[in-house]
Amino acid sequence: MRPVLVLTHAPHEGPGRIAPALDAPVQVRTVLDVADPRLPALDALSGIVVMGGQMDADDDRGHPGLAAERRLLAAAVDADVPVLAVCLGMQLLGLALGAHLHRRTGTEIGFGPVDVVADDPVLGALGVRPTVLHWHSDSVGLPVGATLLASTAATPVQAFRAGSALGLQFHPEVDVGMLDLWLATRDMADDLDADEIEVVRADGATHLPTLVPAAEKAFATFGESVRARG
Repeated sequence: MRPVLVLTHAPHEGPGRIAPALDAPVQVRTVLDVADPRLPALDALSGIVVMGGQMDADDDRGHPGLAAERRLLAAAVDADVPVLAVCLGMQLLGLALGAHLHRRTGTEIGFGPVDVVADDPVLGALGVRPTVLHWHSDSVGLPVGATLLASTAATPVQAFRAGSALGLQFHPEVDVGMLDLWLATRDMADDLDADEIEVVRADGATHLPTLVPAAEKAFATFGESVRARG
């Protein structure tokens, strides 16, 4: 079976619970600071997963590899390759499909509900108003022709479907261990005071026992599309 390409942008923002749910080989690459990265050809892949990061999705001067990621994502949608894009990954996917990035449009950090507004075979496993982990300050518009799947007041586009690609602004890949890592990582938690960190930690203890198994079902459904491509 062809591998799933996982594009990461920070050592602490790996695929989390996504990778084991795929039941497929995984190839992890970090290319954001490479001006001309050699990414695998689409016919060598069964799917693509794009993770989060602290940089702006359009910061090609600071991180020239982002342009190559966007080109790959646009080509993947055209070729009907399964794509799962999370947080920065969703913003890159949106830009690749012609949407606009909105910088600093409303910071959301911590657990809170999203309103699911349309059916989707992957996202649907989370329920109609799941409480999920948010960790972003930028957002992206809805690409032309894409289906809006989830929304919050602060971030109107929390999830969308564009053909073979699913974008999620929030972080269902996170489990307790990954959350602890984020709360101990300066790049992630610098803007949080000690009380805010403890609130996020306590909310994780409350919500992750329900969220993690639901997310694993969602990722397994994505894995079915990956295995169907073979």
